[in-house]
Amino acid sequence: MSTIPARQRGLNRAEICDRNFIEFVESWDGAIRPAAGADAPVLPGSACTVADFLDLFESQLVSRHLDLMARVLRVKNKVFYTIGSSGHEGNAMVARATRHTDPAFLHYRSGGFMAERFRKLPGMDPVMDSALSFAASAEDPASGGRHKVWGSKPLWVIPQTSTIASHLPKALGTAVAIEQARRIGHALPVPADSIAICSFGDASSNHATAQTAFNAAGWTAYQKLPAPVLFVCEDNGIGISVKTPAGWIARNFSQRPDLDYFHADGLDLASGYADVRRAVEHCRTTRRPTFLHLRTTRIMGHAGTDFEIEWRALEELVAVEATDPLLRSAAIALEAGLFTRESLLAAYEAMRARCFEAARAADARPRIEALEQVMAPLAPYTPDAVQAEAGRADYAEARLKVFGGEENLPENHPPRHLAIQINQALHELMAKYPHTLLFGEDVAQKGGVYTVTKGLYKTFKGTRVFNTLLDETMILGLAQGYANMGMLPIPEIQYLAYFHNACDQIRGEAASLQFFSNGQYRNPMLVRMAGLGYQRGFGGHFHNDNSITALRDIPGLVVGCPSRGDDAATMLRTLAALAQVDGRVSIFLEPIALYMTKDLHEAGDGRWLFPYPAPGEAMALGEGRVYAPEAEDLVVITYGNGVPMALRAARAIEAELGWKTRVVDLRWLVPLNEAFIVQQAKSAGRIIVLDEGRRSAGVGEGVITALTEAGLGAVPMRRVVGADTYTPLASAAFLVLPGDADVVAAARALAG
Repeated sequence: MSTIPARQRGLNRAEICDRNFIEFVESWDGAIRPAAGADAPVLPGSACTVADFLDLFESQLVSRHLDLMARVLRVKNKVFYTIGSSGHEGNAMVARATRHTDPAFLHYRSGGFMAERFRKLPGMDPVMDSALSFAASAEDPASGGRHKVWGSKPLWVIPQTSTIASHLPKALGTAVAIEQARRIGHALPVPADSIAICSFGDASSNHATAQTAFNAAGWTAYQKLPAPVLFVCEDNGIGISVKTPAGWIARNFSQRPDLDYFHADGLDLASGYADVRRAVEHCRTTRRPTFLHLRTTRIMGHAGTDFEIEWRALEELVAVEATDPLLRSAAIALEAGLFTRESLLAAYEAMRARCFEAARAADARPRIEALEQVMAPLAPYTPDAVQAEAGRADYAEARLKVFGGEENLPENHPPRHLAIQINQALHELMAKYPHTLLFGEDVAQKGGVYTVTKGLYKTFKGTRVFNTLLDETMILGLAQGYANMGMLPIPEIQYLAYFHNACDQIRGEAASLQFFSNGQYRNPMLVRMAGLGYQRGFGGHFHNDNSITALRDIPGLVVGCPSRGDDAATMLRTLAALAQVDGRVSIFLEPIALYMTKDLHEAGDGRWLFPYPAPGEAMALGEGRVYAPEAEDLVVITYGNGVPMALRAARAIEAELGWKTRVVDLRWLVPLNEAFIVQQAKSAGRIIVLDEGRRSAGVGEGVITALTEAGLGAVPMRRVVGADTYTPLASAAFLVLPGDADVVAAARALAG
C-alpha cells in the first residue's frame, strides 16, 4: 500500500481509505491459488467457506461504500449522518453466524452486520433501506425519517440511538425474557432457543450502564439462571479521541467467572469466523451470558466532522489504515482465486455506483414535513379501545380463584385504604393478564417495604412475582426485555428518588422506542413508583422525594397519581389497558404518606376509606375528580397528598371566610388535561394551585401555563408549592413542603 503523499492539515480520510483499497488491489502481486468449490475453505484450515466469504465480503463492501457515500454527500446536504462502520465490517460475521430471529441491539458501527442480516430474508435491499435512512426520508423503513438508526422489524433489529451502551440492560432483559416465557407458559414471538445480541464499543464498555448489565448477567449466571445474551465488544482501541489502554478489554472481561469470554479477529474473515461461530454456538447451547471480544479498527474519524489529522500523528493514521479489514479481505479474495485484480476492482466500483444511485433515489423521496408526522408514533392513544380493554371483565373465574371465593372479592369488603386497594388491584390485573410479571426490590416474600405487594408472591409464585438485584437501571432494562417478548411487565421502583439514577432507561430507551421505530416496536410497561412527601418520623430526600419534574419532561410518558384507593384501582386498570392496547410506557406514582391514611378531618372519621370499584369500572386517561363541583368562590387544583390537604383547608376557609371551595384532583400529571383544568377554572372566583412538588418546573407551572394561555390570567390566583430544596429529616421536612395552613394563608391573601 502506498504511503500518503499529502501532509497538509484537513486531509479527507475517506478519500484516502478509498484510494488505499484501489492501490492495494492494483499493486497485488501475490500468489493466486485455483478457485475452490463453494463449500471448501476459503483458505487452508479456515472455517470460513468460499460461499461464506463471498457473501461476507459483499456485505463488507456494502458497508464501506455506504460510509464513503455518506461522507461525500453530507457536504452536499444530501445525507445527514456520517458515523460510519469502516474498520468494523467484520461484525458481518456475527450476523452470518446468528439468525434473523435473534433480537439484535446494535451500536452505530453495524453496517456490515446489517448488510449480512439482510440476506436472511429474500427480497430485502440493505443498500436502499440504508440510503433512505441516511437521507432522513419519511419512507425509511426503520424510523420513518426520524433518525439514522440500524433497525428492521422483519429482521428483529430493534432500533437503538444509544452511543453510551444504554441498550445493554434491555438486551440482557430480552435474553432473560426469552427463558422466562417458557416458565410462565407465554408464547414467544421468536424461537425458544433464540439469543439476544448486543454490540458496543470498547470505550462504551466502561460506562456505568454497561457495567450494570455485565454485573446483572454475572449475577444471573451465578444463580444458574439462563440468560442467553451475546455481548459483542467491537474493540477498535479508541473512543472518539480517547484511547483505550492496550489489553484493557481482555484483562477486564476474560477473567469474569460468570461471563464467558471469547476472542475473535474481526479484521480477518478467514481466521475470525470460527471463533465468532464458537461464541454464538456457546451462547445458544449453554444459555449463558457470553462476551465476544471482536478485534476491529477505526480507519476514519469518529464522524465526518472529526478531522483526525488535527490531533493524531500522520504515521499513526497510516499504521491504522494498514489494518483495514477490506485490504485483508481483498488479499484473501485474490489469493483464493475468487477474483482477478480487474474483476475485484469492477465489483468494488459497481458497489460504489449502487450506493450512490440509491442515495440519489432516496434524496428524491419525501421527507417529514409536518409536526404531526414527527409525533405520530410517539404517544399512540386509541381511547375507545383502551376503555373497552380497561373495562373488560371476562376473567371472573380467574379472579375468583385468585381471591379465594365470592366472599373474598374486594368489592364485597368494607371500604379500605390506598395500600390495600392497590394490592387488590394488582392481584386482579395479574389474574386478568396471565403474561403479567411483577418484580423489583423486596416485592416478593416481603411484600414490599410498605407491604403493598403482600401475598402476590404466594398467589402467583416466583415465576411471575420475584425479587431482582438492587439496581434500578437493570429493573427497567428487564422490563423492556419482557415487553420486547410480548409480556406485560409491572416493575417497581422502590422510591421516586431511586428512579433518578436510572432515568435514561425510560427517557432515552423505553419511551423513545415507538418514536424511533415509527411505531413498529413498543415497550408496554406499567412502572409502579412510590414517592412524594409527608412521611412522618422517617424520610429525608430519598424517602420524601417530590421531584416530579424528572418525569414530566419525558416525551410520550403517562404519569398517573391517585390520592385514594378506589381511584388507584380504576387507574391501574386503565394503565394496564394503555400498555396492552397502545404499547405505552406509564408511571403509577403512589403517594407513600397516603398508603395507610384512613381519616380526613378527625381521627377515626374513616373519611379516606372507599369501596373497591367493581370489575368493569375504569378511569379514562386525563379524567380528574371534582369535589363540591357547585362551589365557585374558590377552586383549588391539586393532586396526590394535596387532595386531602385541600379538603381539610376548604373546611377552615369556609369557617373563616365563608367561601365555598371546589377541590379538583388532577389524578393525571403527564400529560396534563389542559381542557379539564380550564373547564374547572372558568367559573372560579379565585384559584389556588396546590403543588406538593418543588416551585421550579413542577406540575403547578404546567397548570398556571394552561390557565394563562386560556386567557384566565386575570382571575385572582395563588400557587402553594414546595421549596426548591432537598427534603430534610424529621419535622424539618414540613418546613419545605406545603401544608394545610399554607392553603388557608393563600386564601386569606386572595381575600385581602
